[in-house]
Amino acid sequence: MHSLDAFAQEKLDQLESRSLRRGLTDTFREDGIFVERGGKRLLSFSCNDYLNLTQHPAIKAAAKAAIDRYGAGSGASRLITGNHPLYAELETRLAQVKQTEAAVVFGSGYLANSGIIPVLIGPDGLIVIDELAHNCLFAGTQLSRGRVLKFRHNDVAHARELLAEHRAAHDHALIVTDGVFSMDGDLAPLEALQALGEEYDAWLMSDDAHGIGVIGGGRGSSFMGNAHVPVPLQMGTLSKAIGAYGGYLCASAPVIELMRNRARTLVYSTGLPPSAVAAAIAALDLIEREPAYAAAPVQKAKVFTASLGLPDAQSPIVPIVIGEADAALSASRLLMEEGFLVAPIRPPTVPQGTARLRLTFTAQHPMDEIERLADIVRTRILA
Repeated sequence: MHSLDAFAQEKLDQLESRSLRRGLTDTFREDGIFVERGGKRLLSFSCNDYLNLTQHPAIKAAAKAAIDRYGAGSGASRLITGNHPLYAELETRLAQVKQTEAAVVFGSGYLANSGIIPVLIGPDGLIVIDELAHNCLFAGTQLSRGRVLKFRHNDVAHARELLAEHRAAHDHALIVTDGVFSMDGDLAPLEALQALGEEYDAWLMSDDAHGIGVIGGGRGSSFMGNAHVPVPLQMGTLSKAIGAYGGYLCASAPVIELMRNRARTLVYSTGLPPSAVAAAIAALDLIEREPAYAAAPVQKAKVFTASLGLPDAQSPIVPIVIGEADAALSASRLLMEEGFLVAPIRPPTVPQGTARLRLTFTAQHPMDEIERLADIVRTRILA
């Protein structure tokens, strides 16, 4: 065996021994909630398509029309010839939704976070980041070469301690958090973090991938209730509730112009296909027109948590923490036998000892099936 193959096989065997090896499974998504896997039809509670817009006729029609007019791909990076006219419309709409001066769209959420942070923070900078922030936020911090300090999850007092001790030694500082945490479904204390940032001249950046479209009237996690937290760096994705693909940053006009000039993941990446941009525009229009529909995923998640006696859901994401990876796999297989697709989430995506079932609720999930799922979880998994 070639040494490269031997290296790869050893790593795979190690993952297998810890029930951490993953694999790709062909999945045919029929209509937004039902999927077919291995010849079996399953009701999916594992997709981030919270509003089922990937299958919405109006969204698909917009994507098809864009292909007919602009072609299948953009052909180049945005700074060369890949900046097709639809981009300007989408960025204007995103800035309106987030109530900022401007916006810029990236190729994906991972590309956005990997590109944004290094533009703002260099080797002399400081990043204070929630310990449960998404992997791509940590990727951006590593690329920045700045000093990175983790604060305990949603612990503003701990973040304050870190800034009080270390802020003065650095030229610039960034506070980084998810708006909605992807594996726990809870919300960041954005108002308190924004006030902390103002106190220490530390710029707050929130990743609202799982908030836009379904939280705060569809505007996202910085618009909860009747409040608007003016987070200066509002990042998110177009691939979850929006139902298309891409990432974005909403911020002031100077910050956005700087990103267009210096964010490597924008400058050196081919632009998004016109179909993806057109689909995102149509999705934002639909969310604005139908706020009750946008609120449905969180409402259905609350029905599920109430049925199980769990804390009230704050987002469409509800975790059922199992513990060990093999136990989470077994629980997922049990639910599959009952006709549900609920993927097990294992380390390193979540901390050791917290492998879980991560359930995501969508606008079109039938209420009777939510109740049936809750009953199975209560009597056969948590019992």
